[in-house]
Amino acid sequence: MRRLIENRFGLLALVLVALGALYGVAFVSRPAPVAQARPQAVRAPVESVTAVCPAPSGSRVSVVTPADPERPEAPGSATLSAIKAPAGKGGGKKDDDVIDRPGLLWQREIAAGGGPLVVDATGSMAAGLESAQTARETSGTQRGLAGVRCVEPGAESWFVGPGPAAAEMTLYLANPDAAPANVSFMVYSGEGPVLSERGNGVVVKPGQHRVIRLRDLAPSPLIMALQVSTRSGRVAAAVKAVLGEGRGVDWLPVAAAPATRVVVPGIPGTAGQRELYVAAPGDQDTSVRIKAVLKDGSYALKNKETIEVPAGSASSLDLSTGIGGQPAALVLESDVPIVAGLKISGTGVRQDVAFTAGAPSIDLGSVVADGRAEGKQTSRLVLSAPFAAATVEVQLVPAKGAAPDPAEVKLPAGRTKELKLAPPKGSKGGFSVVVRPKPGSGPVYGGRVLDEGASDGQLVTAQPLAMARTWALVPPTGDSPGAVLP
Repeated sequence: MRRLIENRFGLLALVLVALGALYGVAFVSRPAPVAQARPQAVRAPVESVTAVCPAPSGSRVSVVTPADPERPEAPGSATLSAIKAPAGKGGGKKDDDVIDRPGLLWQREIAAGGGPLVVDATGSMAAGLESAQTARETSGTQRGLAGVRCVEPGAESWFVGPGPAAAEMTLYLANPDAAPANVSFMVYSGEGPVLSERGNGVVVKPGQHRVIRLRDLAPSPLIMALQVSTRSGRVAAAVKAVLGEGRGVDWLPVAAAPATRVVVPGIPGTAGQRELYVAAPGDQDTSVRIKAVLKDGSYALKNKETIEVPAGSASSLDLSTGIGGQPAALVLESDVPIVAGLKISGTGVRQDVAFTAGAPSIDLGSVVADGRAEGKQTSRLVLSAPFAAATVEVQLVPAKGAAPDPAEVKLPAGRTKELKLAPPKGSKGGFSVVVRPKPGSGPVYGGRVLDEGASDGQLVTAQPLAMARTWALVPPTGDSPGAVLP
């Protein structure tokens, strides 16, 4: 019996050895696996763009689509018209302006009165189209330069700046789409959330626009972050700040959505106050780390390395002694998502203000529709490369005359450069600015600043650079039975 058991264990061992040998031979002789390439998103040119100039009355409106040698010539047009229902109610096509050639800067002074203008572009006029409105007043409560990029309708927009207790803050809503937009608001103040997302919404019908005084919604905040979102449909939102006579006026740019790292670019190298606004819309307190990117380096500001922001609220910090008089960008880092903006005050007995805000890097390039160098007006381009060295091409497109050759600008890592822009000799009127990063360039952030010297005080407005509406990343596609099978 014992011998039989031993023989059984011996037989089992022989079987295991044989199986191991077969497995080893199969493993060694098997063909190498074929690497599966991960499908990549496809870059496709933008074919349609709609933007809304929120209140162009008494302003200069500028529209441009830069010519791009990478794109073949194709039919297209951009139409400027008063906002109206898609069926055509409330306006006639005979009054519309049509632009049908890329590379042409269209500018017009809009008479007082009237509502928003809608820019609809298709085909070759859509890819890269930019539009802006800029007003100039020399007296009264509206004294100053006030400019804003005409905005696309969307599902969510953020604005950061002074609150209704510190300025007359007005929200402009417009719906150029065919579906109604159900819009709600949320205000984060220094004391915490002021409005609930429920119970404060409005419905903006197709072709309709609304003007809302934020003081009627939340009168107490001295500083604020405003979230405008839609439950259904899309809306174009813009906010104007009027600080009072002799204190300035401008539009708040749309701020980048909450993120744990935010770059606030386009801070000019002029004298004046610099006030940072930061909001943490979540349910956690945070200590936000601040780093300034200046022309000579990138570093934390002495005694202003951080700003404490309680959960669901906004905080401010005076950075005038840290970055005042220097072209700069700010890099803000936090453990929780934040939104941020900055107020820029001009100099003189009567002050003007400008605003910049958190913005994305311009990986696909950027276009500024309105640049000027008329009389005492100066246009500046403030470019920053906070994380890696970068190289960009800067191209001016004059309203009249031939465009000059693009200029190449190199940005060392962790540096900011300020460029004074002037139209080429022989050209007249305004100009637009096209910025294109070179292949292999690090992330670039920037802004355009327009200022004007006046005997009673400097006029100023600013616009952070937005990524050009040139290309869209289309998700990869492939054949799948699920597309046709139930």
